[in-house]
Amino acid sequence: MNDLVLRLPTLAGEELLAFVLVAARVGGLFAFAPVFSSTLIPLRVRVVAAGALALAISPVASRQVGLPAGAGAIAAAIAKEILVGLALAFAVGIVLAAVHAGAALIDAVVGFSFAQIVDPFTSVQAAAFGQLYAMFATVVLLLTGGDRMMIAGLADSYRIVPLDGYPHLATLGAIATHGFASVFLLALELTAPVVIALIVTDAGLALIARAAPQMNVFVVGLPAKIAVAVALSAASLPFVATRLEGGIESSLLDALRLLGR
Repeated sequence: MNDLVLRLPTLAGEELLAFVLVAARVGGLFAFAPVFSSTLIPLRVRVVAAGALALAISPVASRQVGLPAGAGAIAAAIAKEILVGLALAFAVGIVLAAVHAGAALIDAVVGFSFAQIVDPFTSVQAAAFGQLYAMFATVVLLLTGGDRMMIAGLADSYRIVPLDGYPHLATLGAIATHGFASVFLLALELTAPVVIALIVTDAGLALIARAAPQMNVFVVGLPAKIAVAVALSAASLPFVATRLEGGIESSLLDALRLLGR
């Protein structure tokens, strides 16, 4: 009993250090991941939620793990935890970035890119279709359990990269490279039907302008392109939802697989 009393300060220090290390990794989720990093959620709420999540994970993450000792080792461990958390959040955030890129392409072809408004979920400037696709992607992420999937992926990352483990810098670079490479491919997959239909519409309007030069194609073409974009977007949203659900899951699995190298 006396030994336990004497060890209490040491045990408390170890638990506090484990909590700080776990909070550093969890913080990446609330700093960059979609929904968790939304500015619609007050900063205090995000801080409390991150602390509660770190408090729940730290006993499991610190079990049978050697914690660093010394200021230099602790600072290096915190920096590593921040990088791992940001890498996982980046892997999911890249899916939402692809949604924004694809919607921006639709806005540019339709002509809505002249009217930029701010997306309340990401604080990024987006036009009409950018707003639509961003809100739809957020709803899909919540309804399909994407938030729980991200938390589960974060918890599983401690099996791959424990508190006393260090991933290779090449691994973090591979996650970033893989994410950037998949942005434009995923953006085209999500919006290809709408973009192709708009290109065909533009080609048809060009033929009409050639055949009937007296017709004001701009006045006729803009409402036609808006109608085509709205109709095709509404028709393709179920496909977009399925692709988003699979994209979030595959991005998390790819990030965990790359961390395990």
